[in-house]
Amino acid sequence: MTAVLNTPKDIILFDGVCNFCNRYINYVIAYDHRNKFHYAPLQGSTSAMLSKMHKTDFEKFNSIIVVRENGFLTQSKAVLYILKNLNTWWSPLINLAYLIPNIARNWLYEAFAKKRYTFFGRTASCMLPTEEVRSRFLT
Repeated sequence: MTAVLNTPKDIILFDGVCNFCNRYINYVIAYDHRNKFHYAPLQGSTSAMLSKMHKTDFEKFNSIIVVRENGFLTQSKAVLYILKNLNTWWSPLINLAYLIPNIARNWLYEAFAKKRYTFFGRTASCMLPTEEVRSRFLT
């Protein structure tokens, strides 16, 4: 618990049984060369502890969540924040997405989130990280 509270890294909470979410997290890991993020499934103890700290139930959001030192981001804000902080040539282009009103971005996010299991399926349990990235995962 203390390690989570003292980490200087942002923590990405994701749906650990969602196939799309797992692919997205694997993509983020591949391009997180600055090692900016820790990762934890919404179904785990880290998420439960952070939910208590922030006095909200993160599992009810049906969203990826970025927990930062000063609060948390959900839905399209979380996705854009993550993509902007990756080490890709197109990361600076993410700023253009902020020109789209938040309400429109979140409407698109919610529409996709409702259908993600239909499109990509789900697994019976959370993903198991490989040995080389295990240290970046929180339970």
